Amino acid sequence: MSHVAALAGGVFLGLSVGILPGLGGTAGLSLILPFLFGVEPSLALAMMIGLQSVTATSDTFPSVLMGIPGTASSQATVMDGFPMSKRGEAARALSAAFISSMFGGIFGAVVLSVAVFFAIPLILAMGFSEQLMLIVLALTMIGMLTGTSVMKGLAACVLGLALAVLGPAPMTAELRLGFLDFGSGYLLDTVKLVVVGLAMFALPEIVDLLRRNLTISKSGVLGSKGGWLRGVKDWLQNWWLSLRCAAIGCLVGALPGLGGSVIDWIAYGHAIQSTDRKDDYGTGDVRGVIAPESANNAKEGGALVPTLLFGIPGSGSMAILLGGFVLIGIEPGVEMVTEQLDLVYVMIWSVGLANVIGAGTCVFFANQIAKLTTIRYSLVAPFMFGLIFFAAFQATRHWGDLLLLMVLGTLGVYMKRFGWPRPALLIGFVLADKVEKGVYLTYTVHGINMFTKPIVLVLIALTIASIIAAARFKPATPNMTETSPHTHLQKSPQLIFYWILMICLTVMFVDGLQKPELTKLFPVFTFWLAMIFMVPLGFKLHRAKQPTKDLYDNEREPVPEADGFVSRSAEHYLMWLLGMLAVSAVFGFEIGVGLFIYSFVRVKAELSHAKSIICGLIFVAFLGLLANYLTLEYPKGFIQNYLFDYGLDSLWRG
Repeated sequence: MSHVAALAGGVFLGLSVGILPGLGGTAGLSLILPFLFGVEPSLALAMMIGLQSVTATSDTFPSVLMGIPGTASSQATVMDGFPMSKRGEAARALSAAFISSMFGGIFGAVVLSVAVFFAIPLILAMGFSEQLMLIVLALTMIGMLTGTSVMKGLAACVLGLALAVLGPAPMTAELRLGFLDFGSGYLLDTVKLVVVGLAMFALPEIVDLLRRNLTISKSGVLGSKGGWLRGVKDWLQNWWLSLRCAAIGCLVGALPGLGGSVIDWIAYGHAIQSTDRKDDYGTGDVRGVIAPESANNAKEGGALVPTLLFGIPGSGSMAILLGGFVLIGIEPGVEMVTEQLDLVYVMIWSVGLANVIGAGTCVFFANQIAKLTTIRYSLVAPFMFGLIFFAAFQATRHWGDLLLLMVLGTLGVYMKRFGWPRPALLIGFVLADKVEKGVYLTYTVHGINMFTKPIVLVLIALTIASIIAAARFKPATPNMTETSPHTHLQKSPQLIFYWILMICLTVMFVDGLQKPELTKLFPVFTFWLAMIFMVPLGFKLHRAKQPTKDLYDNEREPVPEADGFVSRSAEHYLMWLLGMLAVSAVFGFEIGVGLFIYSFVRVKAELSHAKSIICGLIFVAFLGLLANYLTLEYPKGFIQNYLFDYGLDSLWRG
């Protein structure tokens, strides 16, 4: 009974952390580690496994209801889950997601119980060349995520590779594009995934909803269309897809370092490739929810394989889990399977039971959480902005996190506006480091002999099949007739955006040429690869005389104006965010966000001064609680860093 109680406690904490955008299991595990000293090992394991197993379940709430990925592993769920929520099918999406998550988690536990004994030869067989070809296979699936313009999709993927050039080179640790650091030291580390994910998916969606004056859902009743039983039926009709994606999640999760941020996109790409109705994806197809949710929960079982057998973390959160093992006196390795088999099975079946408890808890509280969807977005958005910038800052706890989030968020806003697929950029960014290392290691260790390996040949065959499937997929051209609002092309904004990207790529190329051989290889390769797609795209944009799938601008679409609402441009809301950062730079993040929320709800939501002040104070108090219980830090402003510290120092000396 005590084991179940510890497991339930971990599940509850994991669900709570998963709902907060950008945090995930890593922050939750970091929270409970100090409390594990002296705890009986089986109870400590139950709590850690319970927490880790369900963050990929509760992160479905912000993905479906708010369009904000709760964690990196729920980014693909946004593609179809959020459109379903906006048309009143949130219950159907959540139901399908929860049962898929539960199935994936149980499947992962079953696979782990078998893999403990039989996976050692397979893991040892996945060398540099095999992992490289698996990454190549994932990249080819981007063809399924390119939207209406394949050229823009492939170019966006290369932009993701280019973004990863920022910071130290993995092979030499030499700083690339170091002049952009401005002496802050921020680029001495690599760009963090949480910043890129929030910038690409959270900020653009919130800005677009504000611009259109929309609520997240027109009805706060989750069952208004479809309902919970409909989601269960959807899963039963697509059980074979769920099973395949769960298997993908286990397989990729077992590969050390590949990470959960790739698994959901691989599963999503597989779902698109394996159907005839490809155009439905991205518009609210329930299969686009089932596929990634089945995979991202199953990955936990797969990621535990290298963690338990070799002490090699399969993901970032597994690295924290290894720290917990050390605290309670457990040494991962092959010996653990033979000498502490009871603890191994405690972990295995804790994974399965945690997913059952987590899915049931999410269903129980779903209606309460769904009420957020009927609130005017002008009331929700400032709090979401605060959460997003808070989560981004936890990446490295450097002011550069906030500035980079603003820059990349602006990039994401314009990519959404002009039809550049943001998932393609994210995949390119996630895989860039592995591509650079994989090419170097494969070339130096195996050379041409890599093509004699059986697993490599199988992956090559799968890659060819993926390319053929992508070639057969003919995306529909947007409905932009001569009578549509797109008749006035207004090419200038798109051409300016295009040439800004070209200038950035050129700067990367020139900077790379000045570096040693191993440091410049990747940026130079990325530049010429980008030119293959950017030059033809630029030619099309300059010559276009009527709206096409390449010349697309969603800000030219009409925005219904009601109750005196006046539509604002995306730049209008980006300026609000710049103002928030400016105030935070002076007074500190807590005060800056509090003033931002007060001003925003006062001006945009037209609340009274008293209610606006209460909104700001509530969020400041929330930040204070998080700082206290999670030992978090917030960006300090000029006054805090200099005037306040100097005053305290003077008082101390006096």
